[in-house]
Amino acid sequence: MTRAVEVFAVFGPTASGKSAVAEALAGRLGTEVVSADALQVYRGLPILTNQPERPTRLVGIRDLDEEMSVGAYAELAHAAVDELATTRGAAVVSGGTGLYLRAALADLQLPPEPAPGAREHWEAVYDRDPAAAHATLAARDPEAAGRVHPHDRRRVVRALELGDVGASLAPGSDRLWAGGTRRPTLIAGLELAPSELERRIEARTAEMFERGVVDEVKVALAGSVSRTAEKALGLREIAELPPGEARSRLVARTRRYAAYQRKWMRRIPGIVMIDANRPPNEVADAILEVARPR
Repeated sequence: MTRAVEVFAVFGPTASGKSAVAEALAGRLGTEVVSADALQVYRGLPILTNQPERPTRLVGIRDLDEEMSVGAYAELAHAAVDELATTRGAAVVSGGTGLYLRAALADLQLPPEPAPGAREHWEAVYDRDPAAAHATLAARDPEAAGRVHPHDRRRVVRALELGDVGASLAPGSDRLWAGGTRRPTLIAGLELAPSELERRIEARTAEMFERGVVDEVKVALAGSVSRTAEKALGLREIAELPPGEARSRLVARTRRYAAYQRKWMRRIPGIVMIDANRPPNEVADAILEVARPR
């Protein structure tokens, strides 16, 4: 196996088996996995965020009441990847959060931090009149407004917030993969038939409830939860709905999120699609085979 590739990135929709494949790949390479998941950085929700059982870099490193930015994550991820590539010859990066994956692999040009209180200001503006808030965005940044639905509170607020510092939500997505990676990298995308992915989503959701995700969420919400942590998929549904309804809602939301991830995956330049409908060890071997020199 050549070490010309220093970073092996494993991306795929939720429930596609990324963690198992990444662990098998790291075992083959004698290295470790660096998580590129926006919610796995938190302690306290291991079941809900599907944290891997084996030790993984950047998993469970923040309390639930702490905020976590892409910039802060990128700094930690670069240090972990560089250490593993230097000391072990290779690093494996795995996750389903596209922006965090890119942040781990490249030097992102991130917009400046908003002024203190800016987010609260625009949230109040939106809550008073969502249509007026979107109209304000359309006047300030027509391209961003064209990409954001007026009912998408989070993104409307974010777009207005960025406008305050001379940035835009629109060009950021176009430039996300414009630059190269920091180190020689192979990005493998895990591919599954939609029917198989749906079956896995349903099975994994059922397992989460069997393992006690309802009690986990109750304990977590008994304390303070940051804006970042509260975005965990299913957190509010599990807290506010009967278990049966919460489970159905979580399956539906996970399906939609997986569809988004599959679309996002197709935008990654140079990604190598790998058939993931086989045991993780075989998927890992297929990734290594792609990386071999010809």
